[in-house]
Amino acid sequence: MFMKSLTKFSLALIAVALLASVDAYSQDRGNGRPRPSPNAAISQNIGTTVVSITYGRPGLKGRAVESLVPDGKVWRTGANESTAITFSSDVKVGGESIAAGTYSLYSLTEGDDFYFIINSKLSWGTRYDAAMDVKRIKVPLKKAGATEWFTIGFDTLSDTGAHLNLSWGEWMASVPITVDG
Repeated sequence: MFMKSLTKFSLALIAVALLASVDAYSQDRGNGRPRPSPNAAISQNIGTTVVSITYGRPGLKGRAVESLVPDGKVWRTGANESTAITFSSDVKVGGESIAAGTYSLYSLTEGDDFYFIINSKLSWGTRYDAAMDVKRIKVPLKKAGATEWFTIGFDTLSDTGAHLNLSWGEWMASVPITVDG
């Protein structure tokens, strides 16, 4: 009886140790080294609403944006895990209503057009599922100053709105986010 209990206890300890190591590995995908595309986070209060974004920041490193974000193909909007965007209350993105919650932010370029894709599936990398799209918001793709590292930011802040900007290389896409005042 004692041996049977000891064996069960030992197996339980091994299982816990394995689960702990898998969990630690999944949180540190860089294996203890800096990621080539470091993680970043930004948040902005708009009125009483908080918009928070976490994303990976790839660098051009001598490459063209077009080689990394091919025209006509959905992009994860960053690197590593899917870019997560959280709205603490209901908002409008580009005039489209989005309920409070956490979503993936994908994007798509088609010529001079850019689409912000709000998707309800959070995943690693490019496991995009179009069936999970909440909204697609079309905006013009603009030329801007050169940006080596992919950057997400906010500008034109007011009590009821701000613009969410994605910049990389010589392009920039911007979409207004508004809240009820």
